[in-house]
Amino acid sequence: MSEHILAAEAKPWRDEMAKPFVRIRGISKFFGDLAAVDDVSLDIYRGELFCLLGGSGCGKSTLLRILAGFETPSAGSIEIDGQDMTGVGANLRPTNMMFQSYALFPHMSVEKNIAYGLLREGVSKSEAMSRTADMLSLVKLDGFARRKPHQLSGGQKQRVALARSLIKQPKLLLLDEPLGALDKKLREETQFELIRIQEDLGVTFIVVTHDQEEAMTLSTRIGVMDAGRIVQVGEPRQIYETPNSKFVADFIGSVNIFDGEVDVAAPDMMRVNTAEGAILCEPLAGLKARQKLHIAVRPERIQLSRAPLELANSMPGMVEEVAYLGNLSIYRVRLEGGQCLKVSAANGLHEENPITWDEPVFVGWSSTASLVLIA
Repeated sequence: MSEHILAAEAKPWRDEMAKPFVRIRGISKFFGDLAAVDDVSLDIYRGELFCLLGGSGCGKSTLLRILAGFETPSAGSIEIDGQDMTGVGANLRPTNMMFQSYALFPHMSVEKNIAYGLLREGVSKSEAMSRTADMLSLVKLDGFARRKPHQLSGGQKQRVALARSLIKQPKLLLLDEPLGALDKKLREETQFELIRIQEDLGVTFIVVTHDQEEAMTLSTRIGVMDAGRIVQVGEPRQIYETPNSKFVADFIGSVNIFDGEVDVAAPDMMRVNTAEGAILCEPLAGLKARQKLHIAVRPERIQLSRAPLELANSMPGMVEEVAYLGNLSIYRVRLEGGQCLKVSAANGLHEENPITWDEPVFVGWSSTASLVLIA
């Protein structure tokens, strides 16, 4: 997870007096009876790299298109840098949008693709070429000015599209699945390039993605969307460590979910009955006996052993699957009650006699690793 300059030093979203750069209030968008975006309100601050994260059809791209002015909201309002965007066309907004397809002109060279928007606006050729050269340097494509798009790799095309989006110096850059067309390794490399460029320019980025790892890597904050609504907003660590619902816990990263009900709620400890037995966790204010809830436990918070574990929670099981990933291994352990847990464990150097398939084992975790989820 990256630490951004803005996140490390400013974090204006923690300051009640800070003025949002983008103010979204009560935005809805209906297509017939379908609410693609449903009463969304959100503040985004200057210099953020904010990610809208969600599955297909959750409304994230529609919300981005409303911000860009390509869609008219059915209700609500948007302000960008203090200006009400109601009735302001896409061409007059202080925004630019980068699409997943990149939409480069195949017959134009790289420099002409980048300079196209400036030349259309009447900027002199000499100034347009000078600014294009600066953009090529920023995205590390010096020497590629005369090439055509078909002569570029996927990552290079992505950087040309980014340069073209930034050359008009928008106050707000909107990116719709900008890395979706790249393979996994190139996507991971390009994520850090995108962060570098955003920090160098200080432009506010809003990125739409369905990739949880990408959102965790890129963003200062994440807005998780489901069924047209923002269900949680927070810094990547907050979203991962303290999800506010079963949906968010399950959507962000890998997690084990136990369904249960409160047995005992004491000031210092709470016991929850599940199909796998009692689970001890930290108390949560306002819960009462027999209240239904969920317990979430991340795979990396679970210990695996051949012997019983002296932890708040310890359960016997059987290893059904093992996936070796180099630095760690992923175990699927079937508990006696029938639930299958995912456990991740770091691999030791030249480890002798590692736990393997069809072994009886014990899984265990502390009470603080049990996340209590009401919704």
